[in-house]
Amino acid sequence: MVLVFRRVMQLVGLALSLLGWVLSCLTTYLPQWKILNLELNEMENWTLGLWQTCVFQEEVGMQCKDFDSFLALPTELKISRILMFLSNGFGVLGLLVSGLGLDCLRIGEGQRELKKRLMILGGMLLWLSGITALIPVSWVAHNTVEEFWDETIPDIVPRWEFGVALFVGWVAGFSLLLGGFLLNCAAFSTQAPSGHYTVAETQAPCPHLEAGNLNPKA
Repeated sequence: MVLVFRRVMQLVGLALSLLGWVLSCLTTYLPQWKILNLELNEMENWTLGLWQTCVFQEEVGMQCKDFDSFLALPTELKISRILMFLSNGFGVLGLLVSGLGLDCLRIGEGQRELKKRLMILGGMLLWLSGITALIPVSWVAHNTVEEFWDETIPDIVPRWEFGVALFVGWVAGFSLLLGGFLLNCAAFSTQAPSGHYTVAETQAPCPHLEAGNLNPKA
């Protein structure tokens, strides 16, 4: 029962981590980190991402322009780019290392201690991936709130608000943290030696066979 529960925990943790990593990559390239609605012209909406800024007009559609220079970007966007790249990299490494430590993977099946260490290392890498995804998303959200309620800015000036990418990034970060937590819990869960399960599996049907041989008329 413990073995089954641990394997389920591993698979659920790996699935959550994979979901978080995919959403983290999506957050990195989505252009909707911030949105700007112009009250004077409701037919025109602006969006800002890490790589480009876009404007949506009902007559023309969406048009995007990439940022010309990395050095010319605001500090929050430059650091956010770097942290999101680190998050994606840690996520890939965490998924690969955790995958090698799965119980259902027959590679290194006899090296229980090594697989446990791989599972722990993979969970820690996924934690790093989740943290480095939450930091830039929360930082941009914090700056957006401060600018929105800045009393020194006249009320007639349009203000940036939260974009879809921020919410996707929060989901990605917490999914990676939860996935890494489940993988580490599975690694530290108590387990009997591998031979115990082998003997139990091979001996389980034996009593019925022996009883059938001794009492064929029964």
